[in-house]
Amino acid sequence: MCDDPINFNVLHPEPLLVVISGPSGVGKDSVLQGLKRRNLPLHFVVTATTRLPRPEEVHGVDYYFVSLQEFEEMIAAGELIEYAVVYDQYKGIPKAQIREAFASRKDVVLRVDVQGAAKLQSLFPQALMIFLVPSNEEEWLHRLQNRNTETPENLVLRLETARRELDSLPRFDYVVINAEHRLEEAVDTIIAIIRAEHHRLCHRKVRL
Repeated sequence: MCDDPINFNVLHPEPLLVVISGPSGVGKDSVLQGLKRRNLPLHFVVTATTRLPRPEEVHGVDYYFVSLQEFEEMIAAGELIEYAVVYDQYKGIPKAQIREAFASRKDVVLRVDVQGAAKLQSLFPQALMIFLVPSNEEEWLHRLQNRNTETPENLVLRLETARRELDSLPRFDYVVINAEHRLEEAVDTIIAIIRAEHHRLCHRKVRL
């Protein structure tokens, strides 16, 4: 049952906080780019990180690439909703971005690692949680190897971590398969989930 009485507000749902997560190498960035190409009324929050950019990544678009000192200053000033250390690198979500996005009445999409998703869910229980998975482990390993960004030791660590991250599935609302060469199907599924959520009688209400 809904806590609020049903009235014509049901026709004007609250903006959604959509959290897209999954293990390393599952294609979270590719899915995000696929959503952006659809030109939907979505606001994509850019995460701050202390890691170095990859050759194809753009500052302010893919991530805000900051120094360790800058990141620690953001922590001290309380400017981050959440942050975590992932593979010896900091990642965090600036508060101002989500406030501005909600003020625009657009759904907000965040792409985060599994640690970040757990923290966001604890802060915002009404967030829409979507977990991406590969179609099988062989495909998953192939993707990680093709990135050519991992040492053999780091690759083993990522695989072990990712297997543990699959244990987080029960805390998510939806699971979406992002199979190799079938990216648009995964994007279509996520869009369908968002649209269905806007037709719920009991709307999700996220408050900062």
